[in-house]
Amino acid sequence: MLLPAPAKLNLILRILGRRDDGYHELQTLFQLLDFGDQLEFESRDDNVISVDAGGLDIPLQDNLIYRAAQLLQRESGCASGAHIVLHKRLPQGGGIGGGSSDAATTLLGLNHLWRCGLPLGALAALGRQLGADVPVFVRGRTAWAEGIGEKLQPVNTPQRHYLVLVPGCSVSTAAVFGDPRLTRDSTAITLAHLRGGLLDSEWLEQHSGNDCQALVERLYPDIRAAREWLQQFARAQLTGTGACVFAAFDSAQAAGEILARLPQRWSGFVAAGVNESPTHRELAKLAT
Repeated sequence: MLLPAPAKLNLILRILGRRDDGYHELQTLFQLLDFGDQLEFESRDDNVISVDAGGLDIPLQDNLIYRAAQLLQRESGCASGAHIVLHKRLPQGGGIGGGSSDAATTLLGLNHLWRCGLPLGALAALGRQLGADVPVFVRGRTAWAEGIGEKLQPVNTPQRHYLVLVPGCSVSTAAVFGDPRLTRDSTAITLAHLRGGLLDSEWLEQHSGNDCQALVERLYPDIRAAREWLQQFARAQLTGTGACVFAAFDSAQAAGEILARLPQRWSGFVAAGVNESPTHRELAKLAT
């Protein structure tokens, strides 16, 4: 069984304050993309979980794919095992959800393969134990998020294509959120202008931005350089805590024309924004 693990962008990221438990209250708009990693699943007769991480230098016990599989196996009481192969396309430390999406696809895929029968709500609760961004990938919808990212409201965004640049450096999310210079006092905004679940384009343009961007660009000059290069062609911003930056275009062709001009020291890709996860679409095909 082969399933996608899609990337995400944070079209909006506002940090409202720090909680007593060290997490941050935030507001963000998760935009799912039609591009990402792929995971291959094969059931095993024993209860062993093995992972081919595609050459990633991560200890097995720290690998989110392995941890997600172990967690589902334990919580569901499943006696089966699995061999999982990661086909990695998304950069580590890029702010586009690679590890979180891989974990979510593992929960969804093994829930299907092992016939665990857990509903999405239960899988999302398991995902939250692995990371704040995992539940949005489990639920599989572009969404407005509050709290630490776990309070999700599905929304539809206007159809756009995104050029995502990968500056070639890895950003530590923990280091960014632990830095005293990070903006933590943004005013909360109200999700408004929903017409049949579709976000109003003018509202989206007005509130787009990322409270992590100023600090991250200060710490990583190459990220600032990549964003400033992309800014020549369209409004560009950081996603998550970085390192990737992105801009929206009306068509894949328009985004591709800019990608073709990208300086060699950076890489990038073009992807369409989607309101339903490609993982969920593939699982629906398998269920029929």
